Amino acid sequence: MSKPNVKMAAPKNMTSDAKAAAAAAKMHRRSRSGCFTCRLRRKKCEEGKPACKACKHLGLRCDYKRPMWWSNGEQRRHQKELIKNAIKRTQLSKKSTQVPSAPSCHSPPSLCHSIPTSSEVYQDSFPQSRAPSVGSPFSSGCDYPYASPEGYFAMPPPPQPMISHPQYPMFSPYEVDIKTERQIYINGEQTRRDSTVSTFSTYQPPPLPNGMPAFPADSWIQQEYFESNTESLTEEPVDFNFFEYPHEPPTPEHETVISVDDCDKYLLSHFFDKVLKLIFPILEVNQHGSARSDVILPALESNKAYLHCCLSIAATHKKAAESIESEQLDNDIVRHRYAAISELCEALGRDEKHSQILEATLGMIFFQCSVGRADDALPDIPWHQHFQAAISLVNKLSLPEAVMDLAASGHAHPPFNMALTAWIDILGASMIGRSPVFADTYRELNMGGRTGGLAELMGCEDNVMFLISEIACLDVQKSEGLDEVVLCKYVEVLAHELGQTEPPQGTVQNCFSATGAIRPRQLSANISAVFRVAARIYLCSLVPGYEPRQPSTCHLVSQFSDLMNFIPAGPDGFDRSLAWPLLIAGSASVAASPFRSMFEERCKRLGDAADFGSLGRVGGLLKDVWQANKDTFAKGDHRGVRWRDVMQQKGWDYLLI
Repeated sequence: MSKPNVKMAAPKNMTSDAKAAAAAAKMHRRSRSGCFTCRLRRKKCEEGKPACKACKHLGLRCDYKRPMWWSNGEQRRHQKELIKNAIKRTQLSKKSTQVPSAPSCHSPPSLCHSIPTSSEVYQDSFPQSRAPSVGSPFSSGCDYPYASPEGYFAMPPPPQPMISHPQYPMFSPYEVDIKTERQIYINGEQTRRDSTVSTFSTYQPPPLPNGMPAFPADSWIQQEYFESNTESLTEEPVDFNFFEYPHEPPTPEHETVISVDDCDKYLLSHFFDKVLKLIFPILEVNQHGSARSDVILPALESNKAYLHCCLSIAATHKKAAESIESEQLDNDIVRHRYAAISELCEALGRDEKHSQILEATLGMIFFQCSVGRADDALPDIPWHQHFQAAISLVNKLSLPEAVMDLAASGHAHPPFNMALTAWIDILGASMIGRSPVFADTYRELNMGGRTGGLAELMGCEDNVMFLISEIACLDVQKSEGLDEVVLCKYVEVLAHELGQTEPPQGTVQNCFSATGAIRPRQLSANISAVFRVAARIYLCSLVPGYEPRQPSTCHLVSQFSDLMNFIPAGPDGFDRSLAWPLLIAGSASVAASPFRSMFEERCKRLGDAADFGSLGRVGGLLKDVWQANKDTFAKGDHRGVRWRDVMQQKGWDYLLI
């Protein structure tokens, strides 16, 4: 609540010096529009947006809307201690900054820019014969990795403990003041006027387990205030029927019936309560409820392999999230994995229901990215062996041709399973150092300016993902001995192509609307910007003589860290959707890079959830990469260690997407 503005006159007996001091104090009155972090620190704020210079320099959160801790003295003191500790960490990290060496003649050719200047002209195009899909390492046959599920238990994945990150409230909800006036008239004459100011918090607690609303009864006042008194942020309407799903849409009178044994009901409940919201967060933002009603529920009802896959995933998540060492959970995980493999083998033997087999196979690949810890030693099949069967099924269903035909005809309803396959294919190829299987399809779509549904499914715009596919192909060409001059030329061309995808200045903004809801198009633009910078870093790493401490790479990593401020963090944020770009940028970060403090703080805000799934595996892998780089730097070798080499040394078969 704001204090009344009371003016006090200077006493008549004041000296001239005292009057001058009072006049100076009046002239230099403290600004009331500075950020709350500077106010708490009692420092002058230059009021830069989205973050002031002081907060940027010290690596602090910059709040212009009044945070919840501002109204409570104890919370203010606690916040002040947190800020002091954060400043100490920042200052210590600056002292340990290494002076980067001068760029060598093989340094990356201008990849740190946002948009190419007019003097940067690239006239060469890609040779059409580069990285053909025919040379894919994946099998083109229809056989599943195992003819029967017996061989499924022969693979012991290596255990690796992960780091624990205590929770830290990095970004706070804020509060707003609402002024309400009441006037009383008698016979047309105003007789009374009352004015009150109420404070409302924008914090929205999660819904209660019993289904009761979690908001206070008067929360409608806050929403009405926002809707009537703030500038609305309009955007194009979302297409709620964007994808072509493998199941027919349910009718309103349809009642979903999922048959499970009594001993497995607790797993199904856990899947719906805890796991479902983790699987397709971007799709849920774009098409609210679509992941549940169009993808998950129809498959659980009609596809036994998919059902067993989800029950196994639920048990894996329960074990990881609750840190339970239970023989029953271990048995349930293995039992349902075995049952899912058995169902898939039987269906493949009958050579029928290819669409159902594909959705179950993709589920077994993708769902594991959301759950489980890296130290889980239970037997499982590596994701890329599952993907061999998925490739065969995609070809049997002619999904690549369907995407091309739909794009050519102007219909924006790509098959959902093909979009999910492309997501796994493009980023998974970089995991194992192979060309994407459907690289030719992505190249044709990109050249024609067409989409495949990736932005709607995982957030990153299709053209950026297609260029990441090209970079993965170039990575393979380099490992096969591509001439360095030709390699650098291809890097220049791809740098130019990435520059062509850059949006206008100021496109990256806060993705929350005035009412606190996520704006899907803005979120996609922000995620695309993060992926775009990660793609540039990936491209930089292919240049001969690359070193993580080069100025161009350090600039890109710093730019990446700044862009992460526009991605919502915490349990309801989207960090878990950014495992791949976080891995690429993190592996290129040096000890004093702002990335490391940013990553640590976001993991702390995420809490225990940062320790499992792809994000948890990224955290463990980055820890090993940083330690390996520290050891090699101490020996005078500044080329660094590639994250893929560390994975191979550890024997890890991760899909980090």
